[in-house]
Amino acid sequence: MARQTVSETKLRKLVEMNNKLKEQLNLPRIPISEASRSIIDYCQATNDLMLPSVWGNRHPDPFTEPANGCGGSCVVM
Repeated sequence: MARQTVSETKLRKLVEMNNKLKEQLNLPRIPISEASRSIIDYCQATNDLMLPSVWGNRHPDPFTEPANGCGGSCVVM
């Protein structure tokens, strides 16, 4: 009796896996050349705020350290 339940469990897992694979087979797909072109187009059209020097923005970068350490407001004790 225990052998039958083990077999039934294995069969159920195989059927579930088969159903998942069938679902994945129906997912829409695009060629890699189209996907990579889409990524390149997006990267070229979208400004990256973390890289202001790349886009010609010469405003001070808010993420860099001030030139004089902590801006003169730090006190070392």
